[in-house]
Amino acid sequence: MKVLELFSLNGKSAIVTGGSIGIGFTIAEALAEAGANLVICARNFSRCEKAAHELRKLGTNVIPVEADVADPHQVEAMVSVSHEKLRRIDILVNNAGIAWAAPAEKMTLEDWKRVIDVNLTGAFICSQAVGRRMIRDGGGVIINMSSVVADRGTDPGLLDTISYSTSKGGMISFTKDLAVKWAKYGIRVNALALAFFPTHLTEWVIEQRKEKILERIPMRRLGGSDDVKGAALFLASRASDYVTGHVLNVDGGMSAYL
Repeated sequence: MKVLELFSLNGKSAIVTGGSIGIGFTIAEALAEAGANLVICARNFSRCEKAAHELRKLGTNVIPVEADVADPHQVEAMVSVSHEKLRRIDILVNNAGIAWAAPAEKMTLEDWKRVIDVNLTGAFICSQAVGRRMIRDGGGVIINMSSVVADRGTDPGLLDTISYSTSKGGMISFTKDLAVKWAKYGIRVNALALAFFPTHLTEWVIEQRKEKILERIPMRRLGGSDDVKGAALFLASRASDYVTGHVLNVDGGMSAYL
């Protein structure tokens, strides 16, 4: 197989949670450009419809679905529609996520649970629902979204989001353990650990603390859409067929910087 063929997703079908905006939309765009048909889901259906309209311009079938990833019933309904419309699910991107900033001593249990339920439990719910079908159909790929804040403490003057950091740390353990558990089924499970990319979630912190952020990134720049698109496509495609249980840092060297 020629090298560019390894990155083709022609004939493949993918679900991208939180795929209507931000990093999720960027990843959905990358998969569509590589030839995949898509289901994009989010809690805001109008955003999903708008995103699907844009992505269809790339020549692939894109289905918008409203779903809260923390609700097992909504997830099961979303996965059933995806399987019915696309015939099988080859790729799942667990991208849906939220953040909540508050000092650890002041964060309410409700706010803690909200972040964990979406970012970590939601990834489990989606992986389980999709994984059952992947097992039956002979394999697939799961990509989880983590962060460079997952395996280290973060200066509260930069980010004071302990529930977010915890959820992303849990995502790394979840990725590695699920990869081992499901390798026998032909399911590869990997994660992307991103640094700072301009999105709706990072808009305020980048605006207020950009110079402090850049001081911690050896490449001295924020991440861009092409940076995440290439990494996501690598993990989604046959180019990474012998890669599972891996966390790929896309961070300009931030995780290597002491």
